[in-house]
Amino acid sequence: QVQLVESGGGLVQTGGSLRLSCAASGRTGVTFAMGWFRQAPGKGREFVARISWNGGNTYYRDSVKGRFTISRGNAKNTVYLQMNSLKPEDTAVYYCAAAEFSPPGGVADRDFDYWGQGTQVTVSS
Repeated sequence: QVQLVESGGGLVQTGGSLRLSCAASGRTGVTFAMGWFRQAPGKGREFVARISWNGGNTYYRDSVKGRFTISRGNAKNTVYLQMNSLKPEDTAVYYCAAAEFSPPGGVADRDFDYWGQGTQVTVSS
C-alpha cells in the first residue's frame, strides 16, 4: 500500500517562505510523477504544481508561477514545494499526491492515484 507523508507546513507572515516535503513509500520499482494540491476553507481542492517522474517537466497553476518551485529529492519518490512571497490567499491545507497510472502532465484530481493526509499552511496578513 502506498503511503505519502507531508511535512513542513506552519504559520508564516505575508511575504515569507515555507518548504513542504513529501515522501512516498510502499511501492518498489516505481518512480511516481508527483504533485501538490491545496484546499482552502470553504473551497474545492485545486492543483498547485506537478513534476514528472524524472524531474524534467514541471507544471504550475498561474497564481503561484514565479513564487513556488516544485523539485524532486535525491531519495526516490520524494518531492518538495518551495513557497516564497507567500500571500494570505495561499492559506490552505496542502496535499501531496503521486501519479502512477495517468498520462503525463495531468493536473486534475483524477490524474493522481495516491494522496497524503495534508499539512496546514497559514499566511497571516
